Amino acid sequence: MADKNVILYTNPQSRGLIVQWMLEEIACPYEIKEVAYGSDMKSSPYRDINPMGKVPSLVHGDQIVTECAAICAYLADAFPEAQLAPAPSQRGNYYRWLFFAAGPLEAAVTNQSLELKIPEGKEQTIGYGDYDTTIATLVKAVCANPYIAGDKFSAADVYVGSHIAWGTRFNTIPLLEEFKVYLNKLSSRPAFQKILGS
Repeated sequence: MADKNVILYTNPQSRGLIVQWMLEEIACPYEIKEVAYGSDMKSSPYRDINPMGKVPSLVHGDQIVTECAAICAYLADAFPEAQLAPAPSQRGNYYRWLFFAAGPLEAAVTNQSLELKIPEGKEQTIGYGDYDTTIATLVKAVCANPYIAGDKFSAADVYVGSHIAWGTRFNTIPLLEEFKVYLNKLSSRPAFQKILGS
């Protein structure tokens, strides 16, 4: 599959930047098709690619992949020469933190930024419990190993690191010292600087 054309449907003001960082990390030539918010993104032709009418979406040959975490995991597998996924027997932390960021972290940060309060005693009905616990869990994760999944940089760092980078930039995640140390490692990567460094 690595020899098939890669097309990224995105918008410059979207999570598509996460996928662009990932594409730069795997050194994959790709084509960008910009989709405007509003009628373009909700149009029937684009909904044939992504029924949700949102970006990003990745087309690779006959494969269509949506959702940033899924796209990052897919690209790591489709381009194994980039070595951005651990060996299958070592993927516990890789999957754990990739999908922690896609689920509990994103939900907790979004609800916090919208000032949505979970009623007392109802935390068990929410996938993340509460914001403070989610952030504390993330702090422990970035401190446990040199990178989020272990000793080597991986696609999980692209996804988790993007959340932390944007969250700390827009004050939806506190700029704690642990996050500064983690982001410093990621921000030295050429692909990060090309896409997110401005």
